[in-house]
Amino acid sequence: MSFVMRHVISKLSFALIAAFVGAVITTSGAHAQAAKGASGLPLPRFVSLKAKSVNLRIGPSVDYAVAFRYLRPGVPVEIIQEYDNWRRIRDADGTEGWVNQALLSGDRTAVTAPWMRGKGEGVFVNLRREPQSTAAIVARMEPGVVIRVGECNGDWCHIETQGVDGWIVQSEIWGAYPGEAFK
Repeated sequence: MSFVMRHVISKLSFALIAAFVGAVITTSGAHAQAAKGASGLPLPRFVSLKAKSVNLRIGPSVDYAVAFRYLRPGVPVEIIQEYDNWRRIRDADGTEGWVNQALLSGDRTAVTAPWMRGKGEGVFVNLRREPQSTAAIVARMEPGVVIRVGECNGDWCHIETQGVDGWIVQSEIWGAYPGEAFK
């Protein structure tokens, strides 16, 4: 075998091994923690809209068309991709698009059971005094209410809305991942 052929095979073998090791590390790391975006922060992650008016664009630049406009600050969104100073987001309804990072806040908010909207008159999410299913009910909220999230312990989240605070079952909100704990 010629020197050139051995050199080419050696480089190809190295590239294949490196790709395999990278794939194994990425796959095993995905189970241990979320991927990191260009910002160094985990992907996906929840944030909220900071501005009163936020354009959702079809691409990561002001050169792209506006697909939708949010007209309320505090709406929770999930960052699913990063490109330069643009963030691809998804809202509770599944709508996706790009917004400038300056229009986003790290403040955590959530939506109460958006999947239950329109399911009938008697559908409510209970806000409790303590993080226990037997604790007193402080308020009953309709699906789709935007709430501020102070902390989550993996099962319950301490929230505040319209001057009322308490604990809500974490699985009844969109804005915190199952089992996610933070303060």
